[in-house]
Amino acid sequence: MKPYVLGIDIGGTNTVFGIVDARGTVIASSSIKTAKHANIEDYIEELYTEVMRLITVNDAVDKINGIGVGAPNANYYTGNIEHAANLIWEGTIPLAAMLEEKFNIPVAITNDANAAAIGEMTYGAARGLKDFIMITLGTGVGSGIVVNGQLVYGHDGFAGELGHLIVKRSNGRLCGCGRTGCLEAYCSATGVARTAREFLEIRTEPSLLRNIPIDQITSKDVYDAAMQGDQIAKDIFEYTGTILGEAFADMTVFSSPQAFILFGGLSKSGELLLKPLRAAMDRNMMNVFKGKPKVLLSELKEADAAVLGASALGWEVKPIEQA
Repeated sequence: MKPYVLGIDIGGTNTVFGIVDARGTVIASSSIKTAKHANIEDYIEELYTEVMRLITVNDAVDKINGIGVGAPNANYYTGNIEHAANLIWEGTIPLAAMLEEKFNIPVAITNDANAAAIGEMTYGAARGLKDFIMITLGTGVGSGIVVNGQLVYGHDGFAGELGHLIVKRSNGRLCGCGRTGCLEAYCSATGVARTAREFLEIRTEPSLLRNIPIDQITSKDVYDAAMQGDQIAKDIFEYTGTILGEAFADMTVFSSPQAFILFGGLSKSGELLLKPLRAAMDRNMMNVFKGKPKVLLSELKEADAAVLGASALGWEVKPIEQA
């Protein structure tokens, strides 16, 4: 077996990739902009150029055992990205086959949140856990469900889309998936920004957020204002954490996880998010599960978690059969 694998994490904004050794050390990493190219072939060409530059500089040419990819709506079974709401390419993209042809290295792909879960289970806060749910709070809300030490893929490879549980049945916000009222529409970074706009339009009291053009407010702006004591900003986190905690209570009855592990930019909000989350989770928890699932923060660097998880797939791939 060759000494390295390549892990690639394709996000809506950036694609991060790294060379990883058998001990889980990221030897080197780099990134490109995901949405730079409207044409998938042009994107793969740039990705190939930058990956090969990284491989060459680090003396890893002909030393890559396999490539593992984490991407939105990536199907482990088919190797395709299928109808990813947060990517600019529409329809079904045969990504594994395209990368395999370009690199001449075997490729396996999985959902980006599943990749993060694998990384957390191997190197992070989920070490030693057999039952947990990874929740990624970024541009969207992703999830990776681990039961009895195995990722849950379902019969078609798409199980575990907990970001698209309906949390508001009446008058819910439109989600990128096309439905209304999804968890993602409220508890992602973009969801927090939407809540900020709603609160500022409904409420009249002063707020630091009013100094920012309403259509330019980000979740980071809300966090900064809350840390300065801004009441509207603090209430936005209370609202977001409450919805997330209620959803966690509902998820618990499905797989009875030992822990929920939070990953992504919004998880860095600390007690602003965690305090209302835990309170709502406890209020809504079925008695038999009360006090059992922990809420933990990822122990991995944000870039490394999905790269490490994706890279783990690179050790499992089958060699390409030469004609």
